[in-house]
Amino acid sequence: MSFFDKIFGGKNEAPDQKSFWKKIESEEDLAKAIENSYHHKIAIFKHSTSCFISKTVLRNFEKEVENSDQQIDLYFLDLLAHRSISNKIAADLEIRHESPQLIVIENGKPVYSSSHEDISLSQIV
Repeated sequence: MSFFDKIFGGKNEAPDQKSFWKKIESEEDLAKAIENSYHHKIAIFKHSTSCFISKTVLRNFEKEVENSDQQIDLYFLDLLAHRSISNKIAADLEIRHESPQLIVIENGKPVYSSSHEDISLSQIV
């Protein structure tokens, strides 16, 4: 591992997955997430595992969640592993793809979308 990989993380390095994330790895997972949005707000975090900015935003967002007492369904999508699902989200919800991106969904419809440094837990609650 190179010096820069140690500092910034290697391209193939998987993030330490926090227990509050529900992974979206299939169209069925996405459908279940959207279905849950009819019961309460959900949020999907779209993350590029090879992007330093995305890793930084993810870490900051996870710290916010860990320091919160809010009960929120948070879904995690690895863009590199599941690009077709990301494309489906963009098409079905009519939201332009960005990375990193947080999409808040309620009653099957996006109510908020943000990317990069605009991503915050306050957008969900």
